[in-house]
Amino acid sequence: HMAKEAGVEIHTDTMVLEITKDREVYAVSAEEGVSCWQAGAIILAMGCRERTRPQVGILGTRPSGVLTAGAVQKYINVQGFKPGKKAVILGSGDIGLIMARRLTLEGAHVKLVAELMPKSGGLQRNIVQCLEDFDIPLKLRHTVTEIHGKERLTGVTLAQVDEKGTPIEGTEEEISCDTLLLAVGLIPENELTWMAGAKQDDGTKGASVDENFQTTVPGVFAAGNVLHVHDLVDFVSMEAEELADGAARYIKEGALPDCGLAITGDSMVGQLTPARFSGTGNVTVSFRMRKPVRNCTVELWQGDHMVKQKKFPKALPAEMIQIALKPEELNEKDNLEVRVVC
Repeated sequence: HMAKEAGVEIHTDTMVLEITKDREVYAVSAEEGVSCWQAGAIILAMGCRERTRPQVGILGTRPSGVLTAGAVQKYINVQGFKPGKKAVILGSGDIGLIMARRLTLEGAHVKLVAELMPKSGGLQRNIVQCLEDFDIPLKLRHTVTEIHGKERLTGVTLAQVDEKGTPIEGTEEEISCDTLLLAVGLIPENELTWMAGAKQDDGTKGASVDENFQTTVPGVFAAGNVLHVHDLVDFVSMEAEELADGAARYIKEGALPDCGLAITGDSMVGQLTPARFSGTGNVTVSFRMRKPVRNCTVELWQGDHMVKQKKFPKALPAEMIQIALKPEELNEKDNLEVRVVC
């Protein structure tokens, strides 16, 4: 309603087929056929999609009852349908943890949550509130190696894995269940991003953006889960507001300040955005730790000058860290480096 009141034209059931470097948008719909719009600026907010069974290589038959977390959410939330009675969940990110609680509340028996890594990828509060409060076991360094059943899922084979994630022979156990919920990660929807010619960020695997969330293609912006998968929607909303300011300035002025300075991190820093900044505007540095740490200090340096520091009693890879910088804290000549001191 707010968008319509602002005069925004909304086309639903419309799929974008192509975005060009000249900011032409080609789309198709049943009502209008093929359409082409010449944009002053383009905002990429396609979000992400779930990994499915073939992408994690689980062997076995193809019975019903093997579902992604998103499919189960749709069954329960939209259609009012309980997808199964006895469930195993693969993946302990926030979505997997939340769905363990939700299935339990809907009357299903969640037998366990299996996680390939040595530590859950979800927030600590979700581990407590979604698993521990409901006595749902969490099996770390475990994965599903095989699926059983013909018409309907009858069970799965669970096995321990080594440090490389390879199943350890002799540790297999069969778990009877009629539902396997896959919460094995998300993939940003970046096909249109690459079609437009935007450069990829090696760390996030999304588009490389500057302090205004502008990609390497002038006038093409990206934010939210299409950049990298966020743990909190609050961060997505904050990025969207900062992006909108930048896109509006681009349309009015025809260009934005040159962001020729780089933002990098040390060996502890992963999924760092943005990649570039100007030194003349506000910039919010977002990143994740590569591994869990305690009693650490995050330091932001430009040359020999420490711009800012922030202490953390603990920091986990599952939790994004954001540090906002103002123009008066920065200079226009030195790159910015994020350092973690433990």
